[in-house]
Amino acid sequence: MPIPGLIDPVPVPRAAAAGADARVDLVGLSKDRIREALLAEGLEPKQAKLRAKQIWHQIYNRGATRFEAMSDIAKPQRAWLAERFVVGRPETVVEQASTDGTRKWLLRTRDGHDFEMVFIPDADRGTLCVSSQVGCTLNCRFCHTGTMRLVRNLTAGEIVGQVMLARDALGEWPSQPEGRMLSNIVMMGMGEPLYNFDNVRDALKIVMDGDGLGLSRRRITLSTSGVVPMMARAGEEIGVNLAVSLHAVTKAVRDEIVPLNRKYGIEELLEACAAYPGANNARRITFEYVMLKDMNDSDDDARELVRLIRKYRLPAKVNLIPFNPWPGALYECSDEARVQRFSDIIFEAGISAPVRRPRGRDIMAACGQLKSAAEKKSRAELDRIAEEKQAALA
Repeated sequence: MPIPGLIDPVPVPRAAAAGADARVDLVGLSKDRIREALLAEGLEPKQAKLRAKQIWHQIYNRGATRFEAMSDIAKPQRAWLAERFVVGRPETVVEQASTDGTRKWLLRTRDGHDFEMVFIPDADRGTLCVSSQVGCTLNCRFCHTGTMRLVRNLTAGEIVGQVMLARDALGEWPSQPEGRMLSNIVMMGMGEPLYNFDNVRDALKIVMDGDGLGLSRRRITLSTSGVVPMMARAGEEIGVNLAVSLHAVTKAVRDEIVPLNRKYGIEELLEACAAYPGANNARRITFEYVMLKDMNDSDDDARELVRLIRKYRLPAKVNLIPFNPWPGALYECSDEARVQRFSDIIFEAGISAPVRRPRGRDIMAACGQLKSAAEKKSRAELDRIAEEKQAALA
C-alpha cells in the first residue's frame, strides 16, 4: 500500500532563495565562517580574526542587530560592515498571546515563506518550541503541520534567529547564564529536525556555545518521528536530549498515524533508542504519546508500552499528550479518565508517565496544532481526502 502524502525519501535540501537584500546574514554562521566572510571582503587576516570575535560577542551576548550599535568597533569599519553584511531576524507577521501565557509567532523568511514558533512559560522555566522546516514531509495523521507540504528546510540562521527573536521579545539581552525566562529549547516545532540535520546541528552548536547563547545541552531536546539512520549521528554530533514521537505500540496503528513507521518500524526505532549515545537514567529518552480515543489508549496499549520499554532496557519516560483538535482532524481526544488510567498503568510499572497539560489551545499553539496561517490546502491533505474516499467506497 503506497504511503500517502509527501513522505520519504529524505527530501532534497532546498536552498533559501536570495532576497532583495544581497548582503550576507551573519546569524547562524560559526566564528570561523564569519572570519572567512570578512576575509572574502578584503580584511587582513589579523583584522578579520579580531572583528569576527567582536561581532560574535555583539550578536550573541549583546543581542545587537545593527553594526552602528557595536561600540567596540571603529565607526568607519561599522559603516563598511553595514554595506556588506546584516544581522538578521525572521520577520514577525503575527504575534498572538494565549490566555495561559503561551505566545505564538507567525514568522516569515527573507524569501517570503511562513513558519511558526511558540514560547511556553512556566513558574520555574520557559520553553521555546523551535521549527526546523517550512512545512513537513511526514504526514502524521493527528498533526496539523503534517497537512502542509514541505516548502524547504530552514537555514541554521533561521533556526538560531528564532531563539534570538524570542530573546528580543523577552528583553533578555545582554545574555545571562542564570535567571532567564527562556531556559529550555525543544526542536518540536514545524518539520522533522533529522531531515534537516546539518542546519539543526550548526544552529544548536551556536545555541550551546559558551561564548554564544550559552544554553546547556541538558536544556535542549530534539524530537524525531523516528528517522532511524540519523539518530546515532544526532547523539554523537549534537548530543542533546532525545524525544521520540512514538504515539502507538502496534504496527497497524503506528503505520496509520505515523506513516514513517512503514519505513522504520517500532522494533528498529527502539533499537536505535537503546543505542542512542549518552542516554542513561540521568538523561532519559522521552517518548511522546498523543492520546487518541479508541485508537491507542487501551489498557493493553499501556501494558505493551511498558513491555517494549523493558524489553529494550530503555532509560525512558513517557509524555502523555491529550490530543489537541484542529479543523478537519480525524480523531478525538481520549477521555480524561482514560488518560489517567493509561498513566497509572505505566507509573505502576515504575516508569514516569506524566500527562502534559495542553497549553495555547485557544491560539492553535498546542502540540500538533502548528500550521502556517497562510498555507493553502496541500497535496498531503488532498491525498488524505482521496484515501478516505477510497476507504469509504471499499
